[in-house]
Amino acid sequence: MNGALTHLKSFKPYKKVLSFNIHFRYFNTQFTESAFNHPPLTSIQCGSLLQSFTNSKSLQKGRQVHAYIISSGVLFSNTYLNTKLSAFYAICGSMREACMIFHEIVLKNSFLWNSMIRGYACNGFSVDSLVLYSEMLSFGQKADNFTYPFVLKACGDLLMVDIGRKIHCEVVILGFKSDVFVGNSLLAMYSKFGDMETATRLFDRMPVRDLTSWNTIISGYTRNQEPQKALSVLNFMGKIGVRPDCSTLVSVLPACADLMGLQLGKEIHSYVVRNNIAIFDIFVINTLIDMYCNCKFIVGARLLFEKMIRRDSVSWNSMISGYAYNGNAFESLRLFREMVLEGAITDEVTLISVLGACDQITALQFGMSVHAFLVRKGFTTYTIVGTALIDMYAKCGNLSCSVQVFDEMPEKNLVSWSAMVSGYGLHGKGREAIALFSEMKNKSIRPDEVTFTSVLSACSHAGLVDEGREIFDQMVREYSINPRVEHYSCMVDLLGRAGHLDEAYEFIRAMKIQPNFDVWAALLAACRAYRNVMLAEVAARNAFHLNPKGVGSYVLLSNIYALEKKWEDVERVRYMVRQMGLKKPPGCSFVELDKVVHQLLVGDKLHTQSKRIYAKLEELRCKLKEAGYTPDTSSVFYDVEEDVKEKMLWDHSERLAIAFALINTGPGTVIRITKNLRVCGDCHTVIKLISKLTGREIIMRDAHRFHHFRIGFCSCGDYW
Repeated sequence: MNGALTHLKSFKPYKKVLSFNIHFRYFNTQFTESAFNHPPLTSIQCGSLLQSFTNSKSLQKGRQVHAYIISSGVLFSNTYLNTKLSAFYAICGSMREACMIFHEIVLKNSFLWNSMIRGYACNGFSVDSLVLYSEMLSFGQKADNFTYPFVLKACGDLLMVDIGRKIHCEVVILGFKSDVFVGNSLLAMYSKFGDMETATRLFDRMPVRDLTSWNTIISGYTRNQEPQKALSVLNFMGKIGVRPDCSTLVSVLPACADLMGLQLGKEIHSYVVRNNIAIFDIFVINTLIDMYCNCKFIVGARLLFEKMIRRDSVSWNSMISGYAYNGNAFESLRLFREMVLEGAITDEVTLISVLGACDQITALQFGMSVHAFLVRKGFTTYTIVGTALIDMYAKCGNLSCSVQVFDEMPEKNLVSWSAMVSGYGLHGKGREAIALFSEMKNKSIRPDEVTFTSVLSACSHAGLVDEGREIFDQMVREYSINPRVEHYSCMVDLLGRAGHLDEAYEFIRAMKIQPNFDVWAALLAACRAYRNVMLAEVAARNAFHLNPKGVGSYVLLSNIYALEKKWEDVERVRYMVRQMGLKKPPGCSFVELDKVVHQLLVGDKLHTQSKRIYAKLEELRCKLKEAGYTPDTSSVFYDVEEDVKEKMLWDHSERLAIAFALINTGPGTVIRITKNLRVCGDCHTVIKLISKLTGREIIMRDAHRFHHFRIGFCSCGDYW
């Protein structure tokens, strides 16, 4: 065991730097003897006082006792008091003081060793905990049932599987496996290792279980994405009469969220209320809020949030991220404003959630304000925050700011590189994405599945077919990554967009895993672009089978039939949609003005500036006709007269949004639009012409990618 830990000793941060002749002023403590009752306290009384202080809140009181001991002169060579002092500082997490006292003690007993090992393990110094354990054994001090729980915790936190298993063997040999505290620590360690098979076997063989045992195994299943087993354990607890506590609920509610088990989550909530279990416990309420948000029951989450007597940053973060997750970015940003106004503490989790909400609706100005807030609060050095900024700027259409943030990041991890590669791809800059991908590999940063998805998507948007094929082969051949369905979907999209429909179909048939809805939908979209009815019907049948409620695939097939003027087939598909009660989402566009995001729907007549918007559209329509524009009514998939089709085109939400922006912004201002659906061919042509006639740059993000319109041209090169 000692040999296995020898290499850890070089990490030890606490060394004996001064003798224990500590001056009274070291403690910065105002103390007089009158603070304690007379006559003067004995060593035993001082030790008992120190032992009564059990957490960091007692640190100041303990230091006063320490100061009294020094001033009274009873500390010198008093092993008992030194041991109590070292243990007190370790328990309170003040490891520097604990370590200095510890090294002054010649005769160290098991209580002192265990206190120090516990202090290191519980305060984030797991390496030091294991080093001290090794030293303890080398000094001839035997470990006991108070030693092993914290040594096992340190192994779990460091994911040191081999050392953890060796210590497990020691536990068995020394006969501590039946101790419930040691058993619970073994359960927790194996859960952290992701070895739930061993954890389950240990749990089943435990001669004695307490509530912590049940909570640990439930938490382990939840942590390791086995929510069904977590709920089974909870159910079994109920059958044998084990009453859950707060920790049980906090562990099991995420399992409900993973399974989208809203009804079960509500039943647990009812159980909490009926039995008055932790009904005001902030951790339980926060977990309930998070569960409701993940189960898309945002109304229930908000009701709980509003009834909270006390909220912490987790409460706010759960609601802000919950609204963003459920597609209500507007409410997410409003709640963030309210949080700041109330003076609640914001952290990096808050700001990452807010940045995610900004990129949903292209709220660039709001996102830039959040960036400024981040700078003031000192969060910009956090790699995770920098990555969120890269993603936000890219999705809000400001790629140059993404690049600037990326270049200025003091530290970049794999996620940062992948986000920047994805940003280039989203804006159609496939070659830049490939160049960055190559630079990343040259810096010995190994790409993972997500990185390859980003770079393959970039190839697809830029039409880089040969490069995409090569990267896909490289992923399998050089990096031994088994392609996931996302990679296959990107390749089908890449081949389909480029017109290689037969190759895309054969690629699907040769897949080593079952193709999902997204794979067939990618082929179906390509069939629409190239008007291949026969292959579209094959793709549609598979898409319908995999996702009967996915209205998008029905719409695509209907549009393909409409392009070929097969109106009977169009009506047949639309009848299927009506029979199933499905509805196509209406076209919706967002445009930001003075940090306020405005939403305009297709044919919107309810906007406060509706009359001015339609007047501006009529003005633009006349100018475009004078410039030679002819409407492409093939984008209207209804069997109606041509003039009706033309009117329907001018009701599209992106045109309304552009007219609104032209009315409300000055010359030269960049217009940024986000649309929830793919831009149609006629709108793409119209926006190119508007950018030329008005001299405006128009940046639009549709459901697939960004389009940068400038002086009559689009960055996509009409390939989207």
